[in-house]
Amino acid sequence: MQLTKEFLYRFLREQKLAVVSSLSANGAVESALVGIAVTGDLEIIFDTEKSSRKYRNILSHPAIAVVIGWENETTVQYEGIATELAGEEAAAFREIYFAAFPGGRERFEKWPGLVHLLVRPKWIRYSNFNSPPQIGEMKW
Repeated sequence: MQLTKEFLYRFLREQKLAVVSSLSANGAVESALVGIAVTGDLEIIFDTEKSSRKYRNILSHPAIAVVIGWENETTVQYEGIATELAGEEAAAFREIYFAAFPGGRERFEKWPGLVHLLVRPKWIRYSNFNSPPQIGEMKW
């Protein structure tokens, strides 16, 4: 299968949830379910509280793994580098997130300690195990 950025974008933008796995300070793998939005460059945006394990983990170890989609035996495995959104670019990325989760704007304004994280891809694998199986990878 010839995997394209456009194909992945169409698939990812239809997904609302993902499991994010990060590495704790003592080397334990920890996972959490998050709501996601995606950019045209296949970057993932999600929010979390500064008090969460994943936030602390990402500050120490920004490399994370994400699993997206599980319906109908179709998934994306995604590895990337996560950073907290800050500065001038933060507003534009947040708007992408708010478009996917309109209630996220009010949550961001009212919840102290809520931050948005951006994940830039390093490796993506799309798998559809229906007949005929379709599997493809992309690396950055």
